[in-house]
Amino acid sequence: MSDRIAVRRAFISVSDKTGLVPFAAALAGFGVEIVASGGTARTLADAGVPVVEVSEVTGVGDLLGGRVKTLHPKVFAGILADLDSLTHRADLQRLDAAPFQLVVVNLYPFRETISKPDVTEAEAIEHIDIGGPSLIRAAAKNHRWVGVVTSPDRYDTILDALEQGGLDSDLRRDLAREAFFHTAAYDAAIVGYLEPGVMPERLVVPLRRKLQLRYGENPHQPGGAYLEAGGEAWWSSARHLQGPELSYNNLVDGEAAWRLAWEFDEPAAVVVKHANPAGVAAGDSAVEAFEAAWACDPLSAFGSVV
Repeated sequence: MSDRIAVRRAFISVSDKTGLVPFAAALAGFGVEIVASGGTARTLADAGVPVVEVSEVTGVGDLLGGRVKTLHPKVFAGILADLDSLTHRADLQRLDAAPFQLVVVNLYPFRETISKPDVTEAEAIEHIDIGGPSLIRAAAKNHRWVGVVTSPDRYDTILDALEQGGLDSDLRRDLAREAFFHTAAYDAAIVGYLEPGVMPERLVVPLRRKLQLRYGENPHQPGGAYLEAGGEAWWSSARHLQGPELSYNNLVDGEAAWRLAWEFDEPAAVVVKHANPAGVAAGDSAVEAFEAAWACDPLSAFGSVV
């Protein structure tokens, strides 16, 4: 028996509206009822996509200047209901609430807001999302019955799944893992903003694996290279042209070479073996610098990182 769940009702509330209209229009084409809040509902209505404003579901308009829109039993009961439970089904009936099978939410752009040089603390605080993380966590907790989407990058995945008849359990679980990381990274950014300084008392660092390494520091150890959420490194956009996957030591040597080369204003080359420079040189061109750096110790340069 298939473990796919057909999507009949979706809740959408997004700050990043990339791809929103075609995605929602495609959902509507599958016969999905869309409930949305605030600017999301207006964007869909303006584009001619059938949408139910969340206030029509809750019977309550925006409160506290928009701080409270979605925090309502009819919304959260519809997301959190365990449909294997007769009690939960009875509660939904008592509330006159219908279950959601899909929740699409991304959050107020807190990182982008605090990165602005002239941002005030009041502006930063106002961009701390409350309803969004609650919706995401509720849907992720109930991934037995609900799929949760936190990035437009997943829209095609969802539509492909609907073409196959619904969201299967592996996809729902994967989306839930992604969702909990999404809210954890969001909270980490808030903690970092409220705990400034080089050595804060509290430090939360959300890391995402960017590379699966050939092995760790030693061949019998597994290894991976991780980036902080929203961060970049010199190696994260590098192209792997040929040869086996990188190892931990390759990256360590590469980091040492990279940092030392950038100490120079002129063209420079650095040859590193086991985290130690085997040759360093500057020249009028990158080729001249490389030839001079290699000539420092050609024997040690064998098997090195340049």
